[in-house]
Amino acid sequence: MTLPDYQDLRGGHSGPIVIAQPEGPLLHFRIALGADTIALDTVAFSTKPSASGLELTSASPAIAIQYEPSTDGYVMHIRGSVANAPSGSSLLIELPNALRSSEADTLDDLRHLAYVYHAPHRDVISVPFSKLDSTAVRTDTSSLQWASVRSKYWLVALMKPIGTDTGAIFHGIAMRGGTRVAKITRAASAVTAEPLVNGAFAFDLYVGPQSFARLLKFGNGLENVDQYAGLLHPVVQPFATIMLRVLLWMKSTLSLSYGWVLVIFGIGIRILLWPLYQKSMHTSIQMQRLQPELSEVQKKYKNEPEKQREALMKIYQAHGMSPLSPMLGCLPMLLPMPLLYALYFVLQNTIEFRGVPFLWLPDLSLRDPYYIIPLVMGASMFALSWMGLRAGPSNPQAKMMSYMMPVLFTVMFLNFASGLNLYYAVQNIAALPQQWTLSRARAKAGLPPPSLSAKQT
Repeated sequence: MTLPDYQDLRGGHSGPIVIAQPEGPLLHFRIALGADTIALDTVAFSTKPSASGLELTSASPAIAIQYEPSTDGYVMHIRGSVANAPSGSSLLIELPNALRSSEADTLDDLRHLAYVYHAPHRDVISVPFSKLDSTAVRTDTSSLQWASVRSKYWLVALMKPIGTDTGAIFHGIAMRGGTRVAKITRAASAVTAEPLVNGAFAFDLYVGPQSFARLLKFGNGLENVDQYAGLLHPVVQPFATIMLRVLLWMKSTLSLSYGWVLVIFGIGIRILLWPLYQKSMHTSIQMQRLQPELSEVQKKYKNEPEKQREALMKIYQAHGMSPLSPMLGCLPMLLPMPLLYALYFVLQNTIEFRGVPFLWLPDLSLRDPYYIIPLVMGASMFALSWMGLRAGPSNPQAKMMSYMMPVLFTVMFLNFASGLNLYYAVQNIAALPQQWTLSRARAKAGLPPPSLSAKQT
C-alpha cells in the first residue's frame, strides 16, 4: 500500500511510504466452514474489473469478493459471500505481524508497535508487542467495532463498514508475542473473526497515517488508537485532543509552517496563563510579607495551640487572607500541568510534525542535530530560576536546585523531538518579562512590613 503524500525517512532510502510487513502479504484471510478452514491464498480466483473496483470469484468453493477503493485512497471497502456456508461460519483475518519501519529512528518506531482494538461501551484497548508473551495466547472475546495494528505514525485497521448502523462486527481477538531482538519485540501475531451472516461478510480496511482529523471522520473512536500516557491516558487524552485541534486549526488558518505555529502557540499559552502565574506570585509575595509576623506568633504561643490558632487567624484576616491562601496560591501553578503533560505526548507522536523542517531543524519530530534548541531551553530555564531567587532570602538548597534543574532538563531533553524543545524554549523566553517584573515586586516586598498592632491602631 503506497502513500505518495509521505516520504520514507530512513537513511539511504527515498520515495513514498510503502505500508507493508517486513515479509509476506499485509493480511491473511481464511474461511472457517464448519470443520473445514480454507486459506484464501490457496484458492484459484479469477479476477475482473468491476464498475468501481475489482471482483474476485472462484467456483470451488464458490466465493465472490469485491474490492472498492475509497476516493481518498486510504480506505478499501471489502464485501464478499460464500455460497452454501453452514451456520456458524466465519471469516478469519490475520492482522500484520509487524509494519515495516519507514522512520529515521527505527528503534523508536518499533517500540510503538501495538495491537489496538475497540468494543462498544468500553475504552480503547492497546496491547504493545512488548507486553505479549511468545509462549501464551492473550484473548479478548468481546465483540469489536475495529481491530488494528499500529506503529508510531502508521495504521492498518479493520473496521465496520463506514456509514452503517452496524454495531460490532468482529468477534474477539487472539494475540501472541514474537521473538525479541536486543530487548525489542519486532513481531507478534493476532487474529480476529467476522461471523458470516447468510454467507456474507463486509468490512472496511484502513491503511494510512494516524491523522487525527482523518480518523475522526469515521465516527467510531479510531482517532483514539494512540493510547499514550499509560494509566494517565483518560486524564491526558481530553487535553491532548483540545491542543491538537487548536494546532491543526492554527495551521489551516494562519497558513504558516508548523514551526511558526509552535512559536505562536507557545507565546499564546504563556499569555493565557499569565493571570494564573500573576495570582500565584502575588500570593507568594503576600506570604513573604506575613512570614515574620507568623513566625513571631508561632514562637510566642508555641505551647498554646488554641491561642496560636486565634492569633494566626487575626493576622490572616488583617491582610485579607485565610490559612488556605498558601495552598490556593500554589493551585494556579498546578492547573497548567495536565496541559503541559498532554503537549509532551502530542508533540512527540503527532504525524503532522513528521518530516517538517524549520529553520536549521530538518525534522520537528526528531532531535535537534546541533542541540541548539535544548541548550536554549535549558538556558532560559536557568534565567527564570535566577530571576526567581535574586530578590528572595538566601537559601542554599533553592540555589542548588536552580543550577541542577536546568542541567537535568537539558540533558533529558537532548534527544526529544525538536518541536517539543522549541515549544518549551518559547514558553520559557515568553515568561522572562513576567518573571522579571514579579522578582522586582518581591524585592520591594522584602522591606519590613508594618506590625499587626500598628495596623490595628
